[in-house]
Amino acid sequence: MTAELVTFEEALALNTLSPSHELVQVVRGRRSGIAIIVALHSTALGPAAGGCRIAHYPGPGAAVADALRLAAAMTEKNALAGLRHGGGKTVVALPAAERPSGAERTALLHDVGDTIQALGGRYVTGPDVGSGPADMTVIGERTAHVCCRPVEDGGSGDSSLHTARGTLAALGAVAQEAFGSPELRGLTVGVIGLGAVGGRLARLLERAGARLIVTDTAPAARRAAAELGATWVDPDDALAAEVDILVPAALGGLLTAHTVPRLRCAAVAGPANNQLDTPATAELLAARGILWAPDVVVSAGGVIHATGVELRHEPEEETAGRLTGIADTLREVFRIARDQGSTPARAAAELAARRVREGVLSLSGEVAP
Repeated sequence: MTAELVTFEEALALNTLSPSHELVQVVRGRRSGIAIIVALHSTALGPAAGGCRIAHYPGPGAAVADALRLAAAMTEKNALAGLRHGGGKTVVALPAAERPSGAERTALLHDVGDTIQALGGRYVTGPDVGSGPADMTVIGERTAHVCCRPVEDGGSGDSSLHTARGTLAALGAVAQEAFGSPELRGLTVGVIGLGAVGGRLARLLERAGARLIVTDTAPAARRAAAELGATWVDPDDALAAEVDILVPAALGGLLTAHTVPRLRCAAVAGPANNQLDTPATAELLAARGILWAPDVVVSAGGVIHATGVELRHEPEEETAGRLTGIADTLREVFRIARDQGSTPARAAAELAARRVREGVLSLSGEVAP
């Protein structure tokens, strides 16, 4: 395997590098020949943790930029979740939209495993867009630094249920902030994306008594919507649906200067990562009086459960307590935003930075000033 560390100058040429990242490594897989990017944003609190994304990108700059952005978000997510982990991400930059299968996929995943193993435990990966628990088993044939393998293979299994459970807890905090009560019964909730997480979350919301408006780009999802008794809208109309809370549960980048004016909701909160296209979009939401719950808080259930079960060997009740604690963290974010007259996005970033500082001092035995 040929490895190349991306230098500051080289990454700047790609218009991607943030000076805050500890490491950006680009590897061309020995078996697959496919580019594998590992970005480590921070290991200040402990080994970086973040998923393995397998996707097609228009060019190397876009792939590296995504890895950097996602790794930085994982630092915030893990700190806000109270985990002794920094942030990292693997991005596999496929040369075409079609994902490899069979022997080709095995070769690629073994290349990913070798890349992670070479980092000597500085980074632990798990599933992300384009990968799943079965893939973690294959990666695990080359490295021990992997989470979310199927239960029968000794892992913690599919993290989507736990991400959905954490999101449900977060929605209670959102309802409290926006409507004065954590009760979801009777609220109209729009779920965009009925995939592994969104579908589970929709079922939890239905049991909680919420009225559902749902959409997905997959036509087969309409059957799931019918089973839930949910109202279906076309994907192009979902953003403009009149709902109390809008729940992005698919890919990120949904909230932009063009889409925010279309929103007809009191709040936006969901498990999709990187919902804001730029930080400035948080200000647009605030200007419209729309409460936004930072996705780095809302979506933490999966990593909380996986690291708790597989790395800390916590009993199930302790991990469950951490999941419900997502609501407490979100309430603190909202409080900081109110007190400082800022946005939840800024408040979450500030709280994450403070927790990293306090965690580093705690690990060193020093006392925070």
